[in-house]
Amino acid sequence: MTMRSLIIGGTRNLGPSVVHALLQRGDEVAVFNRGQTRDDLPEEVERLRGDRTNAEELKHVLKSREFDLVIDTTLYTGAEAEAVVELFTGRVGRYIFLSTGQVYLVRVGAERPYKEDDYGGLVMAEPPKSDISEYENWRYGFDKRAAEEVFANAWAKNKFPFTSLRLPMVNSERDHYDRIYGYFLRIQDDDPILIPDEDGTPVRHIYGEDVVQAIMRLAENDKGKGSAYNIGQDETLSLVEFLELLAETMHCPLKIVRVRREELDREGLLPHCSPFSGKWMSSLDNARSKAELGIQSTPVAAYVKKLVSYFQAVRPHTVQGYQQRTHELEFAKSK
Repeated sequence: MTMRSLIIGGTRNLGPSVVHALLQRGDEVAVFNRGQTRDDLPEEVERLRGDRTNAEELKHVLKSREFDLVIDTTLYTGAEAEAVVELFTGRVGRYIFLSTGQVYLVRVGAERPYKEDDYGGLVMAEPPKSDISEYENWRYGFDKRAAEEVFANAWAKNKFPFTSLRLPMVNSERDHYDRIYGYFLRIQDDDPILIPDEDGTPVRHIYGEDVVQAIMRLAENDKGKGSAYNIGQDETLSLVEFLELLAETMHCPLKIVRVRREELDREGLLPHCSPFSGKWMSSLDNARSKAELGIQSTPVAAYVKKLVSYFQAVRPHTVQGYQQRTHELEFAKSK
């Protein structure tokens, strides 16, 4: 029987890979988004247009539709979750919500790598809005928690068939933030990379295609309904270990200059000079999703090799923050 699947979002990072995976298994696939991001999705994909942050637009476009599977890649707030629950209750077989490991980062006292049981507990107080980075990162985790709680309540009340996948940083060929590609360019130009002079947050991310495979595994059975799972890679690396692996895969020397974070901030070089040096970067324990769902992850060395091959094959493109490279190098020489 042909399955009817909807992706809310569907044009950036994970979206196109999810679409292709669903088409490959024979689904009828629709995407709902504003239509503002250019895409290369196949013609057979149905395009539904609207702003998902507007509950009335969402309802107007989708009110008469039923789906076996909905994958929501662009839901960020409790209000958006409430609109989805109201709209799809009784009209969806399975709803997969892409959440974030940041739901743990706003917790008081939780320690990396975070387990699903670390979710409950006291949440950090709202930081001052004048500290834009701190406030926006806190808000992101706080709002995703609000969304997860809406779904949990809907499951308890009406068995709304959600599963939340809590994701760390996703490394993929289509990463629109170009985080690893930015490191790739800096290593390739044979000049130093600036990083903070500290141990930093451990690198325990996930390869994009592993998230797609996790979604597809869930789409094929009823496991995990009403629950949230961490999805992440097995290995934990330091930033330097990750950069050494990347440089080795590229067959290039790695040059690093360590500078106090305060100086890098003062010069306006972070986060672009080293995007994996942010404090708001989660590390997730993936034992539960492996045991209960059979989720597997690609070894870091294997997916870094895939990414490097991709970067070397595609036409070079502009990366946000790389225009400051001259300033980075001048600053590095002064150290």
